[in-house]
Amino acid sequence: MEEKFEIITLLQAKQTLETELNNLVYGSVEIREVDSKKYIYVHYRDNGILLTKYVGEYSDDLYNLILNNSIRAKEFKKEIRNITKRLKSLNYIQTELTEDVMLNIDFAKKNLVATIYKQAILEGVATTFADTENIIEGGKVNNMTSEDVLKIINLKHAWEFILNENVISSNTDFALLCQINKFILEGFFYNAGKLRTTPVSIGGTSWTPDFPIEIVIKEELTNIFDKNIDDIDKAIELLLYTMKKQIFIDGNKRTSIIFTNHYLISKGKGLIAIPAELSDDYKNLLVKYYEGQNETEIKTFLKEKCFMKLH
Repeated sequence: MEEKFEIITLLQAKQTLETELNNLVYGSVEIREVDSKKYIYVHYRDNGILLTKYVGEYSDDLYNLILNNSIRAKEFKKEIRNITKRLKSLNYIQTELTEDVMLNIDFAKKNLVATIYKQAILEGVATTFADTENIIEGGKVNNMTSEDVLKIINLKHAWEFILNENVISSNTDFALLCQINKFILEGFFYNAGKLRTTPVSIGGTSWTPDFPIEIVIKEELTNIFDKNIDDIDKAIELLLYTMKKQIFIDGNKRTSIIFTNHYLISKGKGLIAIPAELSDDYKNLLVKYYEGQNETEIKTFLKEKCFMKLH
């Protein structure tokens, strides 16, 4: 279990470093002069291929920035190599992703703003689609609480994490579930990503969940994965189980949806998201499901109203 958490942490760190590296302008500087004006080009290698890129008109600031970036790039590459070595020592092997999975990753990225907006509305976050998009793109909004903004930022980070190719190729398991909740509750609870140890109540019902037990959750997750049903039905069972179990102190619906989508995307099957205009309907069905009523109705709702096919 500890090794699995370390692998996930290493993959997250590698993803961050690779993103920062890709955002840097660095390389061997060449200054070309045309009509008495100087222009900066950089030469660099990408997967062993030597490439040249135009950067901009020469200035001392731009020139020095590229030199500093080149130093940082070497440090990033060294850290990435060290992480890769550590992953290898933990016997982690990255699985080559199929075309369907790669297409599903692109599909999820294309729908990311809409998906996060739907999740935010389900959680009662006072946002609009435009504000959600603005926050995800790094902009500022003036009509939202800092808590609601942070919830959306955390959703973005959790989605970015699972859409990393290294992470999407890893198992949809208990360790991943905990890591997703850690992203979701970052900045809200010190015990983010850890099993709930205090009782919780569910709005609209007197039903209360039992305290979560790690070994039981792992066994019940395995039972779901071992069922002889198709991946869509399996994903729906996974979603409902992790929501009803109330494993964490907060953020269980957000965590469950992203966890379930990790499974769907890893199989190249599409996405599940609760439409904003149907969030009240879903909550009512969810309460009935918690109380052991009409399980078929909510499963049909999820499959017919909330599932987005890849093809």
